[in-house]
Amino acid sequence: MAQAAGPREARRGSSSGRRSGDMGALVISGGRVVDPASGMDAIADVVVQDGRIAAVGTGLGEAEQVIDATGLVVAPGFIDLHAHGQSVPADRMQAFDGVTTTLDLEAGVMPVASWYRRQAEQGRVLNYGAATNWAFARIGAMVGTNEESSLEAFGRAMRDRRWMDNIASDAEVAGILDRIAQGLNEGGIGIGILNAYAPGAGVQELTAVCQLAAAHNVPTFTHVAYMARIDPKSAAEAYIRLIGYAGATGAHMHICHFNSSSKTDIARCYELVRKAQLQGLPITVEAYPYGTGSTVLAAAFFSDPEFEARNGLGYDSVQRVTDGHRFRDRDELLAAQADDPSQLVLWHVLDTEHNERHRALLDMAVLYPGGAIASDAMPWSMPDGSTYTGDAWPLPEEATSHPRSAGCFTRFIRHWVRERQAVSLLEGIRKCSLIPAQILEASTPAMLGKGRLSVGADADVVVFDFETLSDKAEFTAMNRPAEGVRHLIVSGEPVIADGVMDVAARPGEPVRRPTVAR
Repeated sequence: MAQAAGPREARRGSSSGRRSGDMGALVISGGRVVDPASGMDAIADVVVQDGRIAAVGTGLGEAEQVIDATGLVVAPGFIDLHAHGQSVPADRMQAFDGVTTTLDLEAGVMPVASWYRRQAEQGRVLNYGAATNWAFARIGAMVGTNEESSLEAFGRAMRDRRWMDNIASDAEVAGILDRIAQGLNEGGIGIGILNAYAPGAGVQELTAVCQLAAAHNVPTFTHVAYMARIDPKSAAEAYIRLIGYAGATGAHMHICHFNSSSKTDIARCYELVRKAQLQGLPITVEAYPYGTGSTVLAAAFFSDPEFEARNGLGYDSVQRVTDGHRFRDRDELLAAQADDPSQLVLWHVLDTEHNERHRALLDMAVLYPGGAIASDAMPWSMPDGSTYTGDAWPLPEEATSHPRSAGCFTRFIRHWVRERQAVSLLEGIRKCSLIPAQILEASTPAMLGKGRLSVGADADVVVFDFETLSDKAEFTAMNRPAEGVRHLIVSGEPVIADGVMDVAARPGEPVRRPTVAR
């Protein structure tokens, strides 16, 4: 694929500077090659050299390294648009889920330049990248706190609710836009808009943010403002706003976790978004294959006095990750928010085990036409609430997160592709690899080489056993790695070989837009 070569070479020159002709050829031999970009689904060999796909076909000759892929599927590595872990332990868990590129776009980071610099210094297992963080721009402009973005800093910021509840003044909006623009100039690959965590933000401000995105030709990645099933401030109202932003500003509006944002009103929201897309508005969608969400305890929607009536759920639907405790009432939850606002919690919304209608609703989100699969993977937490960033593998037994942090993509392929045959394997892999790449490639040239197995594409490859591929993480055992990924190659370097993780491997490269001097 000739068009992939230019961005790849440009990226080498401007970011990592590694792997320029220093690796021998690797042949992945005799596998079922599934490439959604070309429509290929056939037995073939794939040659990898110098971090790229060098050839795809049969009778391609010998190589220094050979992976026997007989009986296995060879596919472009999965691209996760929505992964908050962004650390070596999170990378390792996602590697067994078939992920080769992990991006934090819904929240993003701030400052952008220092985040990318720190990842490069530490080394990453998977390719990585992030958007610029609207919420932290708001925190800085409205509260004056300029901490680097993190889960813990987010929790601390929630103790001062001005940035969550207040309309920004003209001067504050200018400060917000300046911070976001700086992040984009530093290479941020879009704008992450955590609107639900700052529902007080005004339409004028968000219109200006979307106009900024359109001017920079980058997508926004939005957690819609409201998620209730009844008006006012319903999920339907939030989607109407998002559709309006797309139409009025021309900004590419990407909907994060369509399933959990729409709650039990997925059918209504599906029709609204689908109609807008069919009219040509630049809107894209992602979903994860679970009925349970996860977030921080201090999220504004939990403290809504009408929480139960507006969501059709009791407080026992909110469960603390570290100890499994389910809250009894609003008073208990508010006390816990005040004590430790950054604690991770699960929010059990759709009962897909016992409720047929809920299963159908999740299907609508996960199988949305042209929609991407994205995990919303959370960081791994220790019993004291701290984020685990250590080097132990397997992860410490007491580390917790959400099963989607370990088994999102494998769950989707196991359940919707293999067991139910709701979509073909080619289409399933497209939702996990090519569609995410296409959502980003117009604004981020590095993505032109990902999600494909064409000649010249980046050598990010997953080799898996289709018959045994499966998620293993459960809510009672969250840190079980998925099974069935036999080999994982990132930037041309094996990370998993014969089902075993190379704990020393750090081939991950940055996915980043070109930087702009200020």
